[in-house]
Amino acid sequence: MSQSLEQKIRRLKREAYTLYLAYRDPRCPWYAKVFTAFVVAHTFSPLDLIPDFIPLLGYLDDLLITPLGVYFALKMIPPEVVAEARQQALTLEPEGKLTSRAGFWLVVGIWLLGLTLLVFVVYRLAIVWEAFG
Repeated sequence: MSQSLEQKIRRLKREAYTLYLAYRDPRCPWYAKVFTAFVVAHTFSPLDLIPDFIPLLGYLDDLLITPLGVYFALKMIPPEVVAEARQQALTLEPEGKLTSRAGFWLVVGIWLLGLTLLVFVVYRLAIVWEAFG
């Protein structure tokens, strides 16, 4: 089972690299490019959207968000583009770890947006609490 899981993880990484190559192809529709860019940025980001130290939720992005994003992105891209990108991914398989600065900033932006929303909600609750307290 460990061998099978290891193979699946290796395949998922290869598919993510395939997406990285495919979304740059001019035959790829604009909506697929946008979605795939987010998937690639998230997948190769050095930061996790949900940090791993948060119990149960920490591995949610690794176990659900990334595989589902890869799956749907591959469905959006024309099959001939995916086939060519897969072939390129096999021959150009990245040595070392591919990282994404865009992914880093995407995650930082989402966290800042969430923090801003939290501050706003706490502020509004404090105003309501004072009015009735």
